[in-house]
Parts: sequence; C-alpha cells; structure tokens
Amino acid sequence: MPETESVPWEYTLYIPNDVRSVTVSRRTLRLILTLHGLIRLVDVAELLAAELVSNAVRHTKGPAALRVRWAAGVLRIGAWDADPQPPEPVTELGLTEEGRGLVLIRACADLWGWQPLSRDGRRGKYVWCELAAA
Repeated sequence: MPETESVPWEYTLYIPNDVRSVTVSRRTLRLILTLHGLIRLVDVAELLAAELVSNAVRHTKGPAALRVRWAAGVLRIGAWDADPQPPEPVTELGLTEEGRGLVLIRACADLWGWQPLSRDGRRGKYVWCELAAA
C-alpha cells in the first residue's frame, strides 16, 4: 500500500562509474515512485534522472550517486559526482547528441541547479532538479 504523499522521504543510490548505472538508476527510481504512489511523475522523473546520472558517469572518472527526495509536494532528483567543475551551460538543442541533457532538464523540470560539494578532502558537485506534484 503506498504511503500518503504528505510524508517526506529520501533515498540515495551509490553507483559506480559504469554506463549501466543509468539503467539501474532509472529502474530504481521507477520502483521508488511507484511504491510511494507517485506513478504520475515516473516518466518525466526517469528522463531527468537518466540525464543527470548519464552526465555524472560520462563526464567524471569516479563514483556517483543518485538522490531522490520527496517533501512538501516536490520531488527532488539529484546526481552527485566527483568532478567539482560546473555543468556546461547550454542554451538550445543542437544537432549533436552531446550537450542536450541540461536543455532537457531545463525544459522538463520546474526548477534546477547545481552546487559544489566538499567533504573529507574530496570535492565534487551536486546537480539537481525538482518536479512539483501539482
């Protein structure tokens, strides 16, 4: 039985630097949202998570993580990676496959951003986006 949407929750999935991590992340996210009764957000959330994790795996050498949080009617999806460099700013879709992720995130999410992270001498960044339930 799904929990009510008013109860906050958070999951973190630590993933290796492997292209298969994108599929694992998408399927895990689908399961989490389905079990919490948020199936209406699954399609867009999967697209956003795939772009975030794909960028983390493709553009860095170390491990990464997918974080999914639900609070106050907002779903936040984020990816951590070990590269402290900010995401490349992209303003429009081009003809190539490269660089489309942030354009899709900006188009599909209600809000997105990034922040540098530092912990125990390790550096990285966290790129996130949000979807409102309404």
